Amino acid sequence: MHFLNQNDTRRHPVTPSVDRLYSCDMSNEEFPGQSNLRKHQHGCRPERPYLCDVCDKSFCRLSSLNQHLRRHPREGLYCDVCNKSFHAPSDLNIHQRVHSGERPYSCVVCNKSFSVRCNLITHQRIHSGERPYVCDVCKKSFRHLSNLKEHKVLHTRQRPYPCDMCKKSFCQLSTLNLHKRTHTGETPYSCDVCNKSFSRRSGLKTHASIHSGERPYSCDVCGKSFRLLSYLNQHKLLHSWKSPIFM
Repeated sequence: MHFLNQNDTRRHPVTPSVDRLYSCDMSNEEFPGQSNLRKHQHGCRPERPYLCDVCDKSFCRLSSLNQHLRRHPREGLYCDVCNKSFHAPSDLNIHQRVHSGERPYSCVVCNKSFSVRCNLITHQRIHSGERPYVCDVCKKSFRHLSNLKEHKVLHTRQRPYPCDMCKKSFCQLSTLNLHKRTHTGETPYSCDVCNKSFSRRSGLKTHASIHSGERPYSCDVCGKSFRLLSYLNQHKLLHSWKSPIFM
């Protein structure tokens, strides 16, 4: 488009560029730009036929209502150890395993046990490699739905979690919690052999291999194994330098 003078360009409306389409979770319709999606979602209100008889809050799905009802304790359902109240008897039974230490669900691969069946199902994905939750933007997959939800924030470029100590903001709540430990010095993961502690679980896992002697990273050329992936990558350079390309 051509303009006769500079004033014409100022009066002409700027058309925003659209990188991709944004999908509405409720109606599955797609819109160019987040602002258009937000306008649509403002008027996109599905029916909410499931009503809470305690506080009158309504829900689209029965499963959501049942989950909500657990926030309203039922009379007579109390833990006899800590006096915590529950809405459903099944919730009370599961809670009591915290005190008894009962873990009735065991993994058939590694014998690790769990107090709740859903935790066992999630754990088994470590062995099977199953990652059922897939990002519809970049196709990255996850074992946990919560991890997928956190990941999706990366695509919106929003950083909704600010640090109240240094005002740095983060895309994910888990990243914010890790960052806060740089201020507090908290190291919640302790080695049960030497009591050395770490701010991240991954740091403890790497450290534990010193005591166990585990060397899970193997060279596919010579079979030599290493404690750390970084050590394996450094070692592989030796094979690269010995190849005919470098001779």
